[in-house]
Amino acid sequence: MDFLSRIRSIASACWPWLRIPFWICTGLLFGFVLPYSLILDKRVQDRFSDLVFAVPTRVYSQPLRLAPDVPMTPATLEVELTFAGYVADGHGQVPGSWARQGGSYFISSRGYAGPDGGELPKRIRVTLGQGKVLSVTDLSSGKTLRETHLDPARIATVYGASQEDRRIVQLNDVPPLLITGLQAVEDRDFKHHIGIDFTAILRAAFADLRAGHTVQGASTITQQLVRNLFLTRDQNMQRKLNEALMSVLLEMHYSKSRILDAYINEVFLGQQGSQAVRGFAAASEFYFGRRLEYLRPQEIALLVGLVKGPSQFDPRRYPDRALARRNLVLDQFASTGLMTPDQANAAKATPLGVISDGQLPHDRFPAFMQLVRAQITNDFDEETLRKGNLSIFTTLDPATQLYTEQAISTAIKNLGKRGDDTQAAAVITDSKTGHVLAVVGSKFPGDQGFNRALDAQRPIGSTIKPFVYLVALTQPERWNLATELDDSPISMRQPDGTPWTPHNDDNQSHGMVPMVDALAYSWNLATIHLGLDVGVPRIKAFLDSFGLTTIQPGPSLLIGAIDLAPIQVAQLYQYLASDGHALPLLAVSGVVDGNGRTIKRYEVQSGPGEYQPAVRLVTWAMQQVTTYGTAHSLAESSLASLHTAGKTGTSNDLRDSWFAGFTGDRLGVFWMGRDDNKPSHLFGATGALRAWQELFRKLPTEPLPAAPGEGLEMAWINPADGKRSDPGCEGAKQVPVIAGSLPADTEGCFWQKVGNLFSSGSSTPAPADTPAPTTRE
Repeated sequence: MDFLSRIRSIASACWPWLRIPFWICTGLLFGFVLPYSLILDKRVQDRFSDLVFAVPTRVYSQPLRLAPDVPMTPATLEVELTFAGYVADGHGQVPGSWARQGGSYFISSRGYAGPDGGELPKRIRVTLGQGKVLSVTDLSSGKTLRETHLDPARIATVYGASQEDRRIVQLNDVPPLLITGLQAVEDRDFKHHIGIDFTAILRAAFADLRAGHTVQGASTITQQLVRNLFLTRDQNMQRKLNEALMSVLLEMHYSKSRILDAYINEVFLGQQGSQAVRGFAAASEFYFGRRLEYLRPQEIALLVGLVKGPSQFDPRRYPDRALARRNLVLDQFASTGLMTPDQANAAKATPLGVISDGQLPHDRFPAFMQLVRAQITNDFDEETLRKGNLSIFTTLDPATQLYTEQAISTAIKNLGKRGDDTQAAAVITDSKTGHVLAVVGSKFPGDQGFNRALDAQRPIGSTIKPFVYLVALTQPERWNLATELDDSPISMRQPDGTPWTPHNDDNQSHGMVPMVDALAYSWNLATIHLGLDVGVPRIKAFLDSFGLTTIQPGPSLLIGAIDLAPIQVAQLYQYLASDGHALPLLAVSGVVDGNGRTIKRYEVQSGPGEYQPAVRLVTWAMQQVTTYGTAHSLAESSLASLHTAGKTGTSNDLRDSWFAGFTGDRLGVFWMGRDDNKPSHLFGATGALRAWQELFRKLPTEPLPAAPGEGLEMAWINPADGKRSDPGCEGAKQVPVIAGSLPADTEGCFWQKVGNLFSSGSSTPAPADTPAPTTRE
């Protein structure tokens, strides 16, 4: 009782002095602190309860198909693996890694969810030889696989308002060592404090006083999360008070696991240009090219160490700092019992293992991405793409794209000074499916500017000629590849009254010439005479069927006086390369949402094909172009075994150089010229063809069969009258014809000579196997 009386007397004595501060504090508490806390509390709950992390839309290449007999070389396989973020670690046992032993590759795939269903992770052995895959073996079961696919490379990112890369991961899917290790390094009392760790504050203050400068932080995981979600990085008292108060409020409303889950997905762990890396899952891919669950202890330690300062300890810019920081974290793992000292020492002896090129491409292949956007805008608007959390699977093949860029660079460089003002573009497709494998819109790889592959409308010259011959050959009763065409001079009056007097490239006329030679040597006059006989409206109608409805139906279109972009030329040639199937060129295979569900697939069901006998005749004739015609350099090179079907093209005054050629499974269309439309001084054979050759020297591909296609038969024909002839007859030419289109009777040499007496008397060119004349186109 005496004690309470004494307390009351002391309080009564002190009250006059404490009264004013008491009422001021009370007023501040109820008039400011409490309302302010309520405002902050609402802000915290609203933001955190509805927390949805911004996950960008990611764009991927096509998965790499591995199956016996698929064309593949070691260099190409390694390019594909590198693009997909696989690491050559010498073992190939950790998902996302590979090792080579002679002709065999040991690859641990990561698996993926794609529009085709995707694949589970597996460890495989891929054996290469003779320019193709010899076998694929599942190492876990020892069974030979018919085929498998590796997860695709990430080639672009479509960001929303914030340039942040993030992959959401659930706490249950995070390696336990990362969770416990993060707490051991960043916040050892995380499970027990109320958002602020007063013990850590005192410990840090003592360490700072002893060192004379700031050496230790005291922020809890909760405070770091609050700072990332709600506050700026400003170092002032108001921000620190807000941080402390909001941390306490956050702990009041949400569980520790909920807070830790948000932290693991939000923490800032790196930067690439304007793109921020948020969360451990994205950082795992960025630094190691593997998913979080496949990381080794030393890699987890590096990521945990980066929390302190992603820029300061950037393993690519400052590997020594990063190594020291990682090893310090490993020591802390050992000191807290998360690892044994021996395990920590073994982990410290390993290199950083960071991949050289982080998987954060914003727009690695802009020309190709323009085509992707053009093809998906009917189903996904820009706002939907920017909202993110989609995965767009494309048809791009990384090795083909890289090789095409290199081919153009090499060809331009080999032009010397002429290459300074010369530009280039290319489109490469799968000739069997119409999938676009590569698009190059400039001689400068990655150029974000004008996309010549899609937007440069240029005269295509003789590249149009195979389609003039194709329309003719759909009438086998009138024309075959040995039919003589008139290559004499021609003069016509144009609609404006001016004369049109086209000529051949060599400024000569060659009389009556077999159709196959007219195409092989690209003789303009013969093609014009043929086109006029066939009918320009019929040829125009054929081109209209490919959507080329703006072409003027004048005779000049017969020799390529029409303007098309490389992508349009590729669409035309795709018809030939796919054996008469009008396949649209596709750059997107499907779109998958954030839960791995396919929400859109893009696929084409090919029909029975059209005019296939005529297409196969034209294909064989185009193989003669690359054997003895304007592209004969292919037959004289290491690419002769591909039996390429192709056609050169040169526009007036040597302004544009074109070459379109296809093998058994690849079509490539190249263009070279100048943006100012001045003469490039390049023929099709001296510009675009050389870029095509550079590409196919590296690109694994199937050869095109040299024999005529199904439904054709080889026949000896007298070009003068188009009838079957004995092989020994003068001028007889062997060409494929549509089976059954010619009478079985063979004309003897005697009657051939008699017939020739009454023919035009024009000479015929030598057979196809004679030495090629000098050609420039």
